[in-house]
Amino acid sequence: MFPEAIETDRLRLKPRRPENVDLDACYRICSSDPGIDEVTAHVAWDPHETKKETREFLERGRERWESGEAASYVIRPREGEDGAGEIAGFGGLSVDWETRTAELGTWLRKRFWGRGYSGERAAALVGVAFDDLDLEVVAVSHHPDNDNSRRAVERYVDRFGGRREGRLRNTLALPDGSVHDEVRYTVSRAEWREATS
Repeated sequence: MFPEAIETDRLRLKPRRPENVDLDACYRICSSDPGIDEVTAHVAWDPHETKKETREFLERGRERWESGEAASYVIRPREGEDGAGEIAGFGGLSVDWETRTAELGTWLRKRFWGRGYSGERAAALVGVAFDDLDLEVVAVSHHPDNDNSRRAVERYVDRFGGRREGRLRNTLALPDGSVHDEVRYTVSRAEWREATS
């Protein structure tokens, strides 16, 4: 149901499974990559403390894929890009089949910030949601204090004809036990088709 590989102009996405991601490299990135504290400051996970956590992260990707709940991908720059073939981060979409909605999510290593990869990945996944999965709405949220995500999300949501829905109260629980608001955006299939036609 979900594409086994996605290629954009600069990125290659493969399913987040143990056979597609080197466990040792992934553990180093998720535990102690330069900037990992900034990467995880506004997301619902902490840097990994053990390889077991990393293995479980990769296995969850497979399990959710096989159940049809989510398509999560490892993101790698393609040939010609700085860091070609390296793990740049992970991203994907969770599907609520009853409401015909996909929720986008991603995180990138700090050294890959500022290249427009978030928007390029989003464009590919929005296409999957509407063209391949026949969904009606794509949503994306970010922590209110995450200015990097806000800028990236606003750019691509605007490009796809979507809108900012507002601030949702107490919807984001972080590993430290704190609860935060989220800012939510949506794009409908009709808006996306009109904006990209």
